[in-house]
Amino acid sequence: MNGPAQNGGTPSHGGVPLPRVPQPREAAEDAGSLPELPPQPEPPHPPEPGIPELPELPAYDHNTLRSLLGAWALTACSHDEAAAVEVHLTDCASCAEEALRLRDAVGLLHQEESLDLDPLLRARVLENCLGRRPARIPVPEWAAPYDAEAARLDAFLGDLGEPEWNMPVKLLWARGERVLTLRGVLAHLGAVDGIVAISLGLDDPLGTGPQPRTTMDRTDLAIDLCKELPPVFVRNKWRTQTRNIVRTLSFAGSGTGGLPVDYVDFTLPARDALIDRAFECWIHAEDIANALDYPYKPPAPRHLNRMIDLAARMLPTAIAERRRAGLAASAARLVAAGAPGRALHLHVEGSGGGRWNISLDSPGAVASEDNIVAEIAVDQLDFCQLAAGHLAPERIATGAYGDQAAIRDVLFATASLSRL
Repeated sequence: MNGPAQNGGTPSHGGVPLPRVPQPREAAEDAGSLPELPPQPEPPHPPEPGIPELPELPAYDHNTLRSLLGAWALTACSHDEAAAVEVHLTDCASCAEEALRLRDAVGLLHQEESLDLDPLLRARVLENCLGRRPARIPVPEWAAPYDAEAARLDAFLGDLGEPEWNMPVKLLWARGERVLTLRGVLAHLGAVDGIVAISLGLDDPLGTGPQPRTTMDRTDLAIDLCKELPPVFVRNKWRTQTRNIVRTLSFAGSGTGGLPVDYVDFTLPARDALIDRAFECWIHAEDIANALDYPYKPPAPRHLNRMIDLAARMLPTAIAERRRAGLAASAARLVAAGAPGRALHLHVEGSGGGRWNISLDSPGAVASEDNIVAEIAVDQLDFCQLAAGHLAPERIATGAYGDQAAIRDVLFATASLSRL
């Protein structure tokens, strides 16, 4: 049996020497047998979270920093310059005082306000100019509403872009409706205004040679002629015609007010035809504004009064025409021209309204105060919407009493004044 070697001999197993197991050694620091390692640098301490390290700022002397105060007040410095100035301001009282003065001055020069103008500013300025400017060649008083409404519509059109010119615009009147583009609405206005232009000796906007005479046929031809033309051309053609009409009337004087304007279905003197065209211009401008969801104010009170007065003066003839067509509700009475007859008292409320006695029996009869059988009180804008065919007689809000048949005749006759 083999065993460990005795007396310090080499251990063996079956005569084969076994590897020697090293004995425990002393620690290196105790033995001093290993070389000392060089000291290692300590790792940098990471910055505390949430506190960014500040970059070193460029070195600027006092004079340079003072010269940068103006640019700093205008926020025109670079990032490094602005940071250097702000650090300097904490140490230099004179520069801090100068910087405060400059920043206050910049605040006075550049107020933080919206650069968009008030959308109603243009309308207010135009309205004020139309109401106050003295004309070098006076426009006849009865032509002033047409001049003003054409100018208002032209200013409105100037604010529109290309997409708006292709939007559908619904035109309503008592006997129908029609949908046109904005280009088509201007073509219609120009075609009917052309009837007035022809009566004044001006060119027909539809061209030379025989042309349609009724307003509907002229409108159809004008729309066909304009459908391929650019919007700016159509607008300029319409605007030029309106200005030529007003200028011609202004140079000719008030004596032209009696010139007949033949609409085929009826004839009006020029003074009434211009009021009629002003009314039409306003109503169609409002049609355009409604299609674009844009606010559009009514005419000036003195112009609105002339439009309402024209409608009130046309009512006796409109009632007689409805009676001849078998549409009148009240009983007919024969009254000689110039003799007193039954009347309805019309009170149109508002700054452009007034009071009128409407003859019920005959256009030539005198609307006597002693023979008033009914009375209607209505708002001025509601009355105009009724006359334009935009409001049905059954739906208009009125204060009325007296002969109900006469009241119905007047309301329906007012709606019958409307046309395309």
